[in-house]
Order: sequence, then C-alpha cells, then structure tokens
Amino acid sequence: MADYYQILGVSRSASKDEIGRAYRTLAKKYHPDLHPDDKNAKAKFQELQQAFEVLNDDQKRKQYDQFGPEFEKFQGGTGGFGGFGGGTGGFGGFPGGGGNWEFDMNDFFGSGTGGRGGFDPGDFFSGLGGRGGRRHRAPMKGRDLSHSVSISFEESVIGTEVEVTIRNGSGGVKTVSAKIPAGIEDGKKVRLHGLGETSPNGGPAGDLFLVVTVRPHSCFTRQGNDLLLSLPVTISEAVLGAKVMIPTPKGSGALNIPAGTSSGKKLRIKGAGVQAKSGAGDLYVEIQVNVPKSVTPEEEELLRALDKRYELDIRSGIKW
Repeated sequence: MADYYQILGVSRSASKDEIGRAYRTLAKKYHPDLHPDDKNAKAKFQELQQAFEVLNDDQKRKQYDQFGPEFEKFQGGTGGFGGFGGGTGGFGGFPGGGGNWEFDMNDFFGSGTGGRGGFDPGDFFSGLGGRGGRRHRAPMKGRDLSHSVSISFEESVIGTEVEVTIRNGSGGVKTVSAKIPAGIEDGKKVRLHGLGETSPNGGPAGDLFLVVTVRPHSCFTRQGNDLLLSLPVTISEAVLGAKVMIPTPKGSGALNIPAGTSSGKKLRIKGAGVQAKSGAGDLYVEIQVNVPKSVTPEEEELLRALDKRYELDIRSGIKW
C-alpha cells in the first residue's frame, strides 16, 4: 500500500492545515475533468482522496500511524475485528497464516495499563462508523468519454448541429445530438454534461467531450475571429476600379474596388468575419491582380504604348 504522507507530499508531522493545502493543490492538478484522455488521472485522484480522508481524520490518522501498511486490513469485515475470523479467539485469513490460531489481544497489540496495551477496540471501530461496520464510499462521478467530430469551415463559423454515435465502456451504443457553437476553432472541445459513463455507486454521470476538427476552406482562411479572402481581379478592374460580388458568412455582397488598386492590397469589411461570443471579427479581402499569361500582338502594342504614356520609374526606391 502506498504511503499516504508520500501521496500528499507532506511530512509525518504535518498539521491538518498543511495536509488540507496539499490535498487541494494536488486535487486541482489531477482532477479527471482536466485530463479526460489520461486513463491514470482517475486512479490518481481517488488515491489522493483516500489519503486525505485518512490523514484529515485524527482518529484514522492515529490508527494509520500505529499500524502503517496493515491499516486497511483492520477495516471492514463482519466477523468481529476487521479481517479476523468469527470464532472465539479465531484468527483466519491472515497473510502467512492458514487455519485457526489462539491469541491474546494484549499479546498482539502489546501489554499496557488496563490490560489493553493502550488499544481500545471501541475507539478503533468508532472511526469506522460502528463495530465491524464497513466504511461507505462517497458517490463517485462516472467516467468521461471523448469523441471526435469533423465539421466544415462554414459550419465552424456559423455554428451547426451534429449527431454522433458513441460506445460506452460496457459495450452499449447510443446516438446523441449536439449543438456546435458559432465561431468554434479547430481542436476545441464541446462538453456535454451527463452524457458520459454512469456512476458505479449512485453518483453523477460523467461528461461527453466532443473534439472538433475543422476542415479547411478552398478560399477563406481564419485568423482569430477575422476571415481572409484572396480575390482575383482583372487588370482593368484594378486600374479603373469596379464593383464585384463576393460571398460572406452573412450572404453575398458588393465590394467596391477603388481605381488604381495594386495587387496585395487588403480591403476591410467590418463585422463580416466570425460571429463569436467574444465579438464579431472582420473580413479582409486581399486583391490579387490576374495578369494574362499571353497576349496578342495588338494587346502587346497597347500595353507598351501605355507604359510610354506613364513614364514613371516604379523601382526608383529599390536599393541595398
């Protein structure tokens, strides 16, 4: 059996306040809700609870300090004293034993005043809720479950509802519907209270965690709550200006492209980004001038004539 003092990381002379502070710190660190994917978190948390329950109780701590690793062998049972047999002087099932042994309680616990060697069975059993009674464990929360869901980029921005089929530890299968909130990001989790495993002893059910994977979009990308769209335009639209229709999470809308817009310039549409609880983001449209890969002789002549008309050294500021 693990040493309860080592489990809580305190000395054997630690005060109740020190034990309480150590327990609260470790309980926050190892709580199963914070580690849904860690199979050992639940066992670690239960170990902390057991150590705290014993060391925080003066009577139980005294018994634990007296018997050490044998402490749990003296708990529970229905035949008299913990794990001892039921007959008069009977002593069965003790490690290394086998059969019945005659013994004197004073010899076993040590002689002392009053013929009891300082040990009072009544005191011992009072800490266990009655003579020979079993200690009732507090109701435990059921195990949490985890399930992955994949949604589109558009669904992550505007929200959606998914239907998932999950299998619990006992082999049962159930299908549940869950709302995915608008603005959720890739890798985030949605917690569904009470849809995990049932408790083994009447406690609350565990939770179901949906791990969301967002599929990429062919045109849009996301930065926080802002959206970015790369928009191709023609040379004439960039030079002369234009009004073009673009898609947004709120529907299609007209975007005014100012005359003389260069490739790479970003135009901002306020409030047209992700609509999240933290606030609405913006939509940034990055202009990409679409240059023809080939031109006719007539088009080439027109372009050269245009260059001559605007004799401007556009690379005059480029230097080492």
